[in-house]
Amino acid sequence: MNKHFLLLFAFCCLIVVTSLQCITCQLRMWKDRCRRGFGVCTAQKDESCMLLKIYEGNILQISYMMCQKFCEDITFDIRNRTYIHECCNYDNCNFKL
Repeated sequence: MNKHFLLLFAFCCLIVVTSLQCITCQLRMWKDRCRRGFGVCTAQKDESCMLLKIYEGNILQISYMMCQKFCEDITFDIRNRTYIHECCNYDNCNFKL
């Protein structure tokens, strides 16, 4: 077999095998580390990394991170709290505040 073809085939397989990695945390307080569910998830088909931040006034209270299917960037207000739902598509991109 042609060496160039084998090299191209191996490169294509490497791209397919690498998957999006996202940070998981089910409860992170604003001035603290992750209190529950810290780890890494591998995004499946139609999933991206998600970060939900909940503010009361202008002060971050809680954040939540995970892989999420059909993720959308959304911001909304309910009872003096602002919910910011952000999505991203590169490794560990949801680990920010």
